[in-house]
Amino acid sequence: MEREKRNDMSYSRKRSFTFGAYGSVDRFTCGDETGPEFVQDKSLDTLDSPAIERKPFRSSSSNQRESELFEIIEKLQGSRIDEQRCEFPLPLKSPLSTTGRELPLILPSKLGGYWIDPPLDRLVDVSPTSSHYAVDPESYDIMERDGEAKIYHEFFRSRYHHSFTAVDPTLGPLILSVCLEEEENRLRVILRMKECSLHGVFSVSLFPTMPSAVELAKMLCDRVTASKFDVVCYLKAPELITTFDEHRVSPNFKFGVLCQKDRQLTEEDILGNNEESEEFKEFLSILGETVQLQGFTGFRGGLDVCHGQTGSEAVYTSFRGREIMFHVATKLPYTEGDPQQLQRKRHIGNDIVALVCQEGQTPFLSDVIKSHFLHCFIVIRRIQRQEGTGGAAYQVSVTAREDVPPFGPVLPDPPVFTDHSKFREFLLAKLINAEISCYKAEQFSRLELRTRSSLLENLQAELFTRSQCMMGDQSLIAVPTSEGLRGPSEGSGGFIENFKRAIRVRSHSFENLGVPRKNASSTSQKAKTEKDGDSDKSSGPLPAPTDSLGAAELKDQTSPQEDI
Repeated sequence: MEREKRNDMSYSRKRSFTFGAYGSVDRFTCGDETGPEFVQDKSLDTLDSPAIERKPFRSSSSNQRESELFEIIEKLQGSRIDEQRCEFPLPLKSPLSTTGRELPLILPSKLGGYWIDPPLDRLVDVSPTSSHYAVDPESYDIMERDGEAKIYHEFFRSRYHHSFTAVDPTLGPLILSVCLEEEENRLRVILRMKECSLHGVFSVSLFPTMPSAVELAKMLCDRVTASKFDVVCYLKAPELITTFDEHRVSPNFKFGVLCQKDRQLTEEDILGNNEESEEFKEFLSILGETVQLQGFTGFRGGLDVCHGQTGSEAVYTSFRGREIMFHVATKLPYTEGDPQQLQRKRHIGNDIVALVCQEGQTPFLSDVIKSHFLHCFIVIRRIQRQEGTGGAAYQVSVTAREDVPPFGPVLPDPPVFTDHSKFREFLLAKLINAEISCYKAEQFSRLELRTRSSLLENLQAELFTRSQCMMGDQSLIAVPTSEGLRGPSEGSGGFIENFKRAIRVRSHSFENLGVPRKNASSTSQKAKTEKDGDSDKSSGPLPAPTDSLGAAELKDQTSPQEDI
């Protein structure tokens, strides 16, 4: 009876655990019912069975301690890797290794939410020797971020004009500027509201008498219900108004550059590339000049130009009066043992537009790079030309989130460039227009409205208070200059920096990587010596917000980070 009982137990399930960096593997084994070990005590089965691999005995308390250890390791690594990892669609895995035909540059996300240009159903012959339609580089127009931003500076500040403020019961704070252009016998008017600024020019002959501020405001917007405007007589009002009007305008841009090698399907693979092939170096030379960051005095795009914490080199160029810094992934610091490469992603993940240079036939998946800010990718693939026809040709495709409006210049048909100078003109214009168009996406436009409303409210209150003080009203105490309306010499955060702070997920700071945090005095001294004109475009860790969009609130949502 005892022997039969032990034989019945020969098929009992035995469990062993193999622990690794991401958990454990549960193995189930069956013993051999004819083995001599089954005549021994059951407690020795695991140790003495020749049918299974000998394994050290683990007590329940030991297993529990190991389980707790790996839970701690997982917490230290952070949960972002699971959020950022994007698995390639299963149907594509086998065709990628077996197909001999050329694959598209971009494939849509299986979750949707992105558009692709040219569409996949419009793919045509992309031979670099085929005739195609191309746009003249002179027609590569660059979009304006805010067409009304420069009007006050161009038409008002150099002329005698008046400004007025009011608080409308429906529309909130209003700021009106009026200029009489006597040579043209007309009135030029700007009305600033929370949603936008309205600009108009009216002939003086339209009015029997000079119109009031209320009448002019209603001519621009019939929703105005304010019955009275207060005149602005503060001497520094033009400077504050100009700063408000141009708070979204910047001549500087920064873009990410990624290298995608053959069969690289995940974010971790792409960000983990370190070697630069000759083809990739040639592509970077088309974009701009490779510069040494140490002591660099141009627009740095958030890169460290003093201590080498963001690498030693970068790619920089100027284009039609604009400075552009490229965050090239292979030139940013590489961290051993960090599959997320946060030292790289903290810059590229905070860009709005990124270039992807493909080496091979593996398509780029629209949402493979997880980021709150990246809204558009321009993908480049080098294609072979016939012998004796010159240098390389480049095929181009674009993908962006579905709420990003289309932008120019239009892609040629087929989207192939053989002339490198025309390719550069097209690419830089496309990158700049892509970023400007991305600002119209829902995430950015919502935060922009919130920032503008807060800035306008502070500006109206300050202009009113200071004007009353100028007229001798002692009941009002002079207020300090609005944080969000500082002049260029005092620095300003700008809309995009507030947006980053408001929704940036918690990430590793330099403190976590062993860099000691600087004290306030050293940070202040450093900021004084490192001015380079890119305060409103830096993507690196920054000090507390300086404009008026909920500074205290934004501090709570941002992890402490170093100012580089």
